[in-house]
Amino acid sequence: MPTRVAVFGAGSWGTAFAMILADGGCEVSLWARRPELVDAINTTSRNPDYLPDTTLPSGITATTDAAEAAKGATAAFLAVSAQTLRDNLTRWAPHFDHDTVLTSLMKGVELGTAKLMSEVIGEVTGAERERIAVVSGPNLAGEIVRRQPAASVVACQDETAAEQLQAACHTPYFRPYTTTDVIGCELGGAVKNVIALAVGIADGHGLGDNTKASLMTRGLAETTRLAQAMGAQPQTLAGLAGMGDLIATCSSPLSRNHTFGANLGRGLTVAETTGVTKQTAEGVTSCQAVLDLARRHGVDMPLTETVVGIVHGGMSPREAIRELMSRSPQPERR
Repeated sequence: MPTRVAVFGAGSWGTAFAMILADGGCEVSLWARRPELVDAINTTSRNPDYLPDTTLPSGITATTDAAEAAKGATAAFLAVSAQTLRDNLTRWAPHFDHDTVLTSLMKGVELGTAKLMSEVIGEVTGAERERIAVVSGPNLAGEIVRRQPAASVVACQDETAAEQLQAACHTPYFRPYTTTDVIGCELGGAVKNVIALAVGIADGHGLGDNTKASLMTRGLAETTRLAQAMGAQPQTLAGLAGMGDLIATCSSPLSRNHTFGANLGRGLTVAETTGVTKQTAEGVTSCQAVLDLARRHGVDMPLTETVVGIVHGGMSPREAIRELMSRSPQPERR
């Protein structure tokens, strides 16, 4: 009998991950907010709003009923916008079994509390850490649904739970690895969105590969500083959930955050860019939360601070570049 799992969120990544799970042999219940989207998925095997050209496997059934989606699920994969997780999860939590592994597919930090998604899950549901997992890596949904080879990381403090999730989403085109470093995986996924905004801004401003490589490298350095301050393992940030995800998100035109930043670099305002962007660019909201988190831990994150200045403080890209380049010289290890 196939493993029954639930995916909450039928955006591009939630739908793509439902496809991975179905291809891995799972019976997948996909929760979506809108009845018309559920009807389209169930009758046409397509998600017309986010992945209109992808035929979904037969193992996926969509529903608007959270109780129906959660019923009998050994794992629930959460794929909504990071800033909406708390409210959504408050409604969903009563429907999960006591042993369901709650798995975050999100890459953000909660604004106001500066909490990671795993912390929000634990706080809202009361689940112990051994029941909370994270999946993170260089996983652009547009490539995943074409079944192009990709790898990712499944993080959980319970190694057995991580291995069970690994087995559920292992397919010929999707190769998951495991780790117990939940914090490192989450921070890699959250901060790379902020750095992708910076790289996108540089791209849109007409700057070259030297600039973009410098931003990626120094962005990884400040992500690692924050991760270590929070007890994560630095090697996690050198792997798929850190460097791998950073490269993909900063380099690909499929990246929402890079695209958002590129529009800012071309001179559009945040409001104008938001108006032409169909999907959520997590870094736009999470950049302030990441900066708050860094300040709480006494970690210097100049690139993140600069992105916040551009996105929320009205700083121009030209002014931001001048400010970054005028910082006092330091050893690279810092």
